[in-house]
Amino acid sequence: MVIAVTGAEGQVGQAIRSIADGFPDLTFLFWSRREADITNPEQLNKLFQENQPNWCINLAAYTAVDKAESEPDLAYDINASGAGNVASACKAAGTKIIHLSTDFVFDGTKRSPYLETDTTNPLSVYGRTKLEGEQKIQQVLPEHLIVRASWIFSEYGNNFYKTMVRLGNEGRQLRIVNDQIGCPTYAVDLARALLALISQSDLPFGIYHFANSEEVTWFDFAKAIFAAKSLSVDITPISSEEFGAPAQRPSYSVLDTSKISKVLSKPIQSWREFL
Repeated sequence: MVIAVTGAEGQVGQAIRSIADGFPDLTFLFWSRREADITNPEQLNKLFQENQPNWCINLAAYTAVDKAESEPDLAYDINASGAGNVASACKAAGTKIIHLSTDFVFDGTKRSPYLETDTTNPLSVYGRTKLEGEQKIQQVLPEHLIVRASWIFSEYGNNFYKTMVRLGNEGRQLRIVNDQIGCPTYAVDLARALLALISQSDLPFGIYHFANSEEVTWFDFAKAIFAAKSLSVDITPISSEEFGAPAQRPSYSVLDTSKISKVLSKPIQSWREFL
């Protein structure tokens, strides 16, 4: 089975690459933005027709949540139109798609974990463009899996975990938001779940949620990171309003993962096990 991975240089793409040897029955095509620019449908169609992958794992995305507020057109071109371009190229080549989305499609007003069927209402440009990407894929290609994940961290790319370790080692006093609740997701565990979904022969298409278990605030996640790295850091909890980020985040974006856990016949591990 041939698996094309778009956005392969991001942290989830690197995570898949790190475990690829453990899947000898799969042949991976790791495509960077240079090789597979999802805003260029002609380039995409040529790639898919030449390689005829069985599956595409679409990880290509505009993920700078705050910067998207000042670059809405670029975020839309990549997250919405780009996702639609990938789906169209997949359809023409007979390729199934598994697309990575986000908890930011929700507004955070719910106070119990979000189900795949819950109403979406994104608060930010990033969330809106990711939701529109989901919708374009659903319109173009019935054979799709959309996996929403949250608070992704790993040793790869840019993420909260790596930022906290760097700032902690610099001995800075830190102010960390303590009124947003979610579930951190280890990129390598997410990568394993994506590949496990592909390996299911009779898997129902549609939307799935994946996040590691145990809800937490960013402040408490930071404290756990510092404890795991044996770092003594002076940190102060603050509100989202005090932090003043350009993009509004959902105050609660815990994802219900019972559907994917049942399909994969495995319990979801806590993010603490991966720190």
